[in-house]
Amino acid sequence: MNNELTTRMRVLVASMALFGAGTAAAAPDTAVSNKQNFTTDVVYQIVTDRFVDGAMGNNPTGAMFSSTCASGTKLYCGGDWAGITQKINDNYFTDMGITALWISPPVENIDAVITYSGGPKPITSSHGYWGRDFKRTNPYFGHFTDFTTMINAAHAKGIKVIIDFVPNHSSPADVNNPGFAENGRLYNDGVLLSGYTGDASNNPRYFHHYGYIDGSLGEWDILETTQYKMMYDLADLDQTSSAVDTYLKESIKKWLDLGVDGIRVDAIKHMSLGSQKNLFAYIYGYKPVYIFGEWMMSSPAPDPASTEYADKSGGNLLNFRYARILREVLRSGTASWTDFDSVINATATDYKRLIDQAVFMDNHDVDRFQTATNTQRNLEQALALTLTVPGVPVLYYGTEQYMQGDYDSNKARDLMTSFSKTTKAYLVTKDLSTLRKSNPALAYGSMQQRWVNNDVYIFERKFGSNVVLVAVNRHQSNPVSISGLLTSLPNGSYTDVLGAKLSGNTISASAGAVPTFNLAAGAVAVWQYKAPTNAASIGHVGPMMGKPGNTITISGRGFGATKGTVYFGTTAVTGTNIVSWEDSSIQVKVPSVAAGKRAIKIATSTAAQSNAYPDYTVLTGNQVLVRFVVKNATTTFGQNLYLSGNVDELGNWDPNKAIGPLNNKVVYQYPNWYVDVSVPAGYNLQYKFLKKNGANVEWNPKANEQLLTPASSTTTRETDW
Repeated sequence: MNNELTTRMRVLVASMALFGAGTAAAAPDTAVSNKQNFTTDVVYQIVTDRFVDGAMGNNPTGAMFSSTCASGTKLYCGGDWAGITQKINDNYFTDMGITALWISPPVENIDAVITYSGGPKPITSSHGYWGRDFKRTNPYFGHFTDFTTMINAAHAKGIKVIIDFVPNHSSPADVNNPGFAENGRLYNDGVLLSGYTGDASNNPRYFHHYGYIDGSLGEWDILETTQYKMMYDLADLDQTSSAVDTYLKESIKKWLDLGVDGIRVDAIKHMSLGSQKNLFAYIYGYKPVYIFGEWMMSSPAPDPASTEYADKSGGNLLNFRYARILREVLRSGTASWTDFDSVINATATDYKRLIDQAVFMDNHDVDRFQTATNTQRNLEQALALTLTVPGVPVLYYGTEQYMQGDYDSNKARDLMTSFSKTTKAYLVTKDLSTLRKSNPALAYGSMQQRWVNNDVYIFERKFGSNVVLVAVNRHQSNPVSISGLLTSLPNGSYTDVLGAKLSGNTISASAGAVPTFNLAAGAVAVWQYKAPTNAASIGHVGPMMGKPGNTITISGRGFGATKGTVYFGTTAVTGTNIVSWEDSSIQVKVPSVAAGKRAIKIATSTAAQSNAYPDYTVLTGNQVLVRFVVKNATTTFGQNLYLSGNVDELGNWDPNKAIGPLNNKVVYQYPNWYVDVSVPAGYNLQYKFLKKNGANVEWNPKANEQLLTPASSTTTRETDW
């Protein structure tokens, strides 16, 4: 208890120092204790092994380790949590304005050194994505004491910590060679659970055994095959196994208990929506934190399945659509600002909560943004955009030092090259991170394009009367005359928030317009207005899914200092069910209302009404994963199988909300169909299968199927059409 109190005091002091005592008290939505809202944060992604070697005694020995860490190596280089802690304590992150760190998966990984046939160099698990024991630490990153030391140091500086978590797979395995690597072995705190080879005949079973995703058959483009077959040679965990379900929940609980503030989920495209909703519901019922996942996309084009994940799983996405169009505009020059604006508008329509999706320029799975042929100004402009568009901004380590490197050679994961605090990229990050904390237009605001041509893009973020206006001229030789620019900035003169670091200028506003001015070649300018007072306005709710009794956080401005009323639809919540109430943050318990979508709004103690924040998902109760199977269901051309039932999780008998289309290629084959769904635990379900072809619906003529769902484990229910 004394240690916990000491840590809390350190966090409070750090928050006061970072944001000013008055500001910290007035704006708890920006505090490190707010684990559900990251829209006010700037996240810095670290490949732990490639950052700083703070404790050389924990480095691996022999063939696993490279003492020189040559460019492109796939061996361990020595980076660890002690090194990250050093950089936390010397204010490298604080002075850059970083308020959250995303680190590599912290769990114990395999020790094998793999040399693939035809591969150019030996490969180790230095990246952290080849876990073998999810309840133990990677000893080459440190032990639990090192991890908690890092967490406490970060929190004392007002910095959150996100861990990478990999529920999709363990490590490489060869279906024909059990001696390859470590055969995907999975351990439970040191006790062997199973290896991949031979697991198919075990009870319980831990892995999928349906072969590899075959690119020659186009299987990377078929969602079912990507979810139930092995991604490359990675031993694919079977989340419908009760043993795996329990193991994953126990494992993430252990890391949540250590104080992590967010979870990045690897390879979400390769797991069913139902399995992830089931896991996320567990997290939100235990210790809710911000969750976002990786759905790799090669272009800015929409992917309906990824959109469904972002809107229905309870988790959020790395916004690859944004990253791809940004890189096409400012890295390769193959797209226009009009293209960029179209993608921004499309994602705002597709994603119900665009501000919760993580925006980025590059990461460990793509080539770095900086190239040998592009100027540093290209990167600086991309950085400024990423820090000001809607979304949670994520910066890849070394971006602020203009590091280069491609993914295929592994040079995108090279050792950190410098810790200079004077680069323009470093200083621009600081300026815009400070703005994100102080002006809610960046965290919560709408986005509107205000001026666009081939070289110039100007947009405005607005929340209440708070405004941020951003202008970018990608042409690095020619200034552009800007005329007819409209804005919500009140009358007055506005200096560039960046202090002309990127050639920005001062503007004036009068009657909603800006007089003609020249935007310099290669310029980025940011102008802002912060309202002295705010009407009651909800900017964010998190998490956006939970059962009655869960606690959620409402962020915004103008709530007042005295408790008022929170509404879930028409249901009022008052008194002790409001856990805390401050001017910019409210914590409230989800009331006992019927499952489904609810708009959330507040009434202040003075009866002022806020806006309604839509689409909060009330769950029926605790969730479990159930595989529903229907056999011998033949279809005509264009028909698919769907599932509906008597709970919101199954669509409440509404064909337009039915689960599906069902799968029929991997685990079961046509005319047999299956789907994995997160449903309420210990509940008497009634359900039916139906065939749909557009608006044409054919319900199964049988009586309703019935199932009492398990209280905590998974199950499979088979039936005939």
